[in-house]
Amino acid sequence: MLEVGVKAPNFTLNDQNGKSISLRDFAGKKVVLYFYPKDNTSG
Repeated sequence: MLEVGVKAPNFTLNDQNGKSISLRDFAGKKVVLYFYPKDNTSG
């Protein structure tokens, strides 16, 4: 886990259209990262 105030490491994922998006694409902008580990599960 990251400590509060520590920058997230760069990562690259595909969007819903298969386009590659990197965190660095949003440099200088505010970004909210939301993770929900139980997506598509009954939990």
